[in-house]
Amino acid sequence: MNSRLPVLVSMVLSMLVAAMDSTIMNTTMPVIAKSLGGFDLYAWVFAAYMIATTVLAPVAGRLSDLFGRKRVFALGIFLFLIGSTLCGVAQSMVQLVVFRGVQGIGAGFMIPFPAIITGDLFSVEQRGKIQALGTGMWGLSAIMAPMLGSFFVEYLTWRWIFFINIPICILALLTLLPYQEKYTAKPARVDYVGALLFSAGVTLLLMVTVVDEYRFLYGLLGALFILGFYLFETKQASPLVPFSMFDDKNIRWMNIHGFFGWAALFGTASFIPLFLQKMAHLSILMSGVALLGSAVGWMSAAVPAGKWILKYGYRPLFIIGSLSLTVSGVLLVLLQAEHGFWYAFFVMVVQGFAFGLLSTTGVIGAQQLVQAHQKGVSTSFLMFTRNIGTAVGVTIMGMFLTEATDFMSGIHRMFLYGLIGSIIALISAFFISDGNRERALIR
Repeated sequence: MNSRLPVLVSMVLSMLVAAMDSTIMNTTMPVIAKSLGGFDLYAWVFAAYMIATTVLAPVAGRLSDLFGRKRVFALGIFLFLIGSTLCGVAQSMVQLVVFRGVQGIGAGFMIPFPAIITGDLFSVEQRGKIQALGTGMWGLSAIMAPMLGSFFVEYLTWRWIFFINIPICILALLTLLPYQEKYTAKPARVDYVGALLFSAGVTLLLMVTVVDEYRFLYGLLGALFILGFYLFETKQASPLVPFSMFDDKNIRWMNIHGFFGWAALFGTASFIPLFLQKMAHLSILMSGVALLGSAVGWMSAAVPAGKWILKYGYRPLFIIGSLSLTVSGVLLVLLQAEHGFWYAFFVMVVQGFAFGLLSTTGVIGAQQLVQAHQKGVSTSFLMFTRNIGTAVGVTIMGMFLTEATDFMSGIHRMFLYGLIGSIIALISAFFISDGNRERALIR
């Protein structure tokens, strides 16, 4: 039996639940906090999930290189299932925060695998379509999850926000079973010390984005742990992150570009609905529908991206994607109070095209430019740099908005920052070359 179709179903379902649980609580958290008490832990319900997901993704990618994709992916789905069940029966905010962390660990183990397994099973030409299917779940969840959460709160109970994941995760596990793995694992000693140093460092750095006090201390400690991690890894025979893969300058610049591009404007989707609700007086539903523009643009670029890479190479596509991102930045800087749904929708189409092209091209490059036993960690590390960029970008944008004297001046400063960041990303795109193109596309 061809195991491609079942594993595709498993990947789509896992992406759907992981994406939904990053947004489904946005409109329902006040109800949950009122039910459980402990409003002082409100932000930590979101932070626990985000931190665990970001930290664990590169670790999962490396473990899949060492032990195979199927078992690590299955472990992620199982942990997410357990975490969702525990969240659904939580009796206090402390429990909910801890259980959301378990959910986040599962999500961190799941999220890299659609891209990693797609890289194992499909040709470069086909990968754009398959990856677009997976990433499309994020666009779908941005609209569906808040509405679904509101429905559960209104007609059932908020606990169904988590219980709904149980049958989906079970189905994802069952459809993963027929998967016949194409990748041959390269077993080696697990770098537990490196994983601990890396996890501690990244967690402390991400704490800067969610705490109000001692930010400098968290940032300093995080930087020291990351420095210690780097020094430790250079002496290991089987490091958690094989820094030798960064000997390829394209891998280096793709990660640098990923950080700046995602830090610049990937957080736009967090603020456009707020703008439309506040200035255009649109409903929560219609302000969310505007984000569908991003999904339209994303799919239009991601689906043919594989063919474009074969025809044009990486560098031109990175430049075109970065130019599109910069254009969206200009349009956002020009955003006025009287601009409504269609202006925002168009901006999101342009930005979605940019991120769809950059995301798919970058992931394919991260897989094709390294050895087979490094594909997992290379793919997941690129996702990690983008996630870090997103966390930093959303924090900076939120700071500009909350510290402004009025809402629209905050919007303009926030998107001016985004435009500057997109220009930096555009400059970095010119350092990506198509050297060794034959090797990069055939492997």
